[in-house]
Amino acid sequence: MMESGPLTGPVPTDGTADASHPRSAEPTGVPAKPNPAADGEIAGTFWRRFTFRRPLAALILQRLGLSVGLLFAVSLMIFGGIEALPGDFATTYLGQSATPQAVENIRKDLGLDKPWTERYVSWLGGAIQGDFGTSWASKNSVGEQISKRLGNSLFLAFFAALISVPLAVGLGMLAVQFRNRLPDKIINVISLAAISLPEFFVGYLLIMFFAVKFGIATFPATVYDSMSFTERLSAIALPVATLVLVVLAHMMRMTRAAILNVMSSAYVETAELKGLSMFRIIARHAAPNAVAPVINVIALNLAYLVVGVVVVEVVFVYPGMGQYMVDAVTVRDMPVVQACGLIFAAFYIFLNMAADILAIIANPRLRHPR
Repeated sequence: MMESGPLTGPVPTDGTADASHPRSAEPTGVPAKPNPAADGEIAGTFWRRFTFRRPLAALILQRLGLSVGLLFAVSLMIFGGIEALPGDFATTYLGQSATPQAVENIRKDLGLDKPWTERYVSWLGGAIQGDFGTSWASKNSVGEQISKRLGNSLFLAFFAALISVPLAVGLGMLAVQFRNRLPDKIINVISLAAISLPEFFVGYLLIMFFAVKFGIATFPATVYDSMSFTERLSAIALPVATLVLVVLAHMMRMTRAAILNVMSSAYVETAELKGLSMFRIIARHAAPNAVAPVINVIALNLAYLVVGVVVVEVVFVYPGMGQYMVDAVTVRDMPVVQACGLIFAAFYIFLNMAADILAIIANPRLRHPR
């Protein structure tokens, strides 16, 4: 006899299965498994699979996305903060005796009568394309002025980094090699003194001794296009020395602490039992495994060399981005202030992103996942 099943059609009652009507593998009434494509879970599933199979690439993409999002948030904060400042450029530019009609005309010419949201979108769209608008004070292109000033600031920061980074790593390794002995104590005392002094005070000390008293250095640190390379190096000697003294101590102490942290590891003890010299143990075994925190500290200080040159450039009257920004703040030239602030933020964010990516790449567990 045959009975009609609810889902599978006629089913024999004598226990034999009909080959043309196989019984369903799932029990009657159990719903089928959901289809991820139908539920819109393809993106989430793909990202989870990608993260599982390519953890290194996934972490790098996350850092890139976070950096871009953070830069967008900072641009909004810069524009909103400047918008919230008291006072008005038109009144400052025309003076207190200006008529209301003249102030209104200036505001209309500069576009200040438009809503701030419209001005922000216009400014951000231009900044993405490299167009930062026109200076309110000088009527010149902000992008052209920044390109000249930014080159001077990067020139200064490059030579400061070229001296400070190798010197900091070398002194950190030297302090570890002679830890708790006289060289280590001398290095620690000098580094603590350098950290305690602000950069403007260090700059004035260098000016007083090397430019005023001994006359062997150039002040002010003025550079221009017709100068030769050696003349430029001579002009930036004091600003570079100031920046090196400011960032050297922090990098050196972090290098020392990171290497000491891995000196108690088993592979270091094995190298010591093999009779290797202390310098070789530090250079070949301890230092490569302490590279991740050192890279982060170096990147932070490199970001400071670009962002923190404002005070140093003002002290030495150096024609860089910092001096340009301070001059713009004095006359309330907001397009220049916004552009300088966004460029400084971009350097700081993306140098930190580069440090994170290098630290991720240096992690062997991410480079060789199981």
